[in-house]
Amino acid sequence: MIYKSRDIRWAKIRLMLCSSGWKRAKYLKKKQIFYAMGEDCYYHTRDLPAEPFLVKLHDDVRIAAGVRLITHDIASYMVNKMPEYEQIGKAHYYMGTIEIFDHVMIGANSLILPNTKIGPNVIVAAGSVVTKDVPEGVIVAGVPAKVIGKFDDFAKKRIEKTKCAPEKEDGIDKIIEYYWGENK
Repeated sequence: MIYKSRDIRWAKIRLMLCSSGWKRAKYLKKKQIFYAMGEDCYYHTRDLPAEPFLVKLHDDVRIAAGVRLITHDIASYMVNKMPEYEQIGKAHYYMGTIEIFDHVMIGANSLILPNTKIGPNVIVAAGSVVTKDVPEGVIVAGVPAKVIGKFDDFAKKRIEKTKCAPEKEDGIDKIIEYYWGENK
């Protein structure tokens, strides 16, 4: 497992060079960057938390572009510079874990803050800020993230809505025709 700042910096550089989220996830798992990382994960963002050893990803976790996993804050440094708190003692560096369970999708540009767990079968909408634990089987959105729906309802609607849609493997011509064609 990587825990030295120098090694984390090298891992960040390597992430920049990986061409896909699948390749980034494979690299992160192979090099044991996180405390633990399950199977079939996708890691699109090119960012790593400052303390990747405080992050645990279970199976089938999808992390979109621009997601930040924040494992610490620097407020302690500010508090320690304020004379009115000196008699109480010194505030220590604040860190916390992030654990993301099976079948979770974190939408683009979301922030996941320290000391949070995201339960299985969850969607975190793009741009959300997760400040506390997220229960199983929900969709959360907003700042701070709040429950806005059920994962099961989303899955059923998505399956129905995309029944006739082409896959990437069908080729760009079929995709363009489906979305921009005359029958649209």
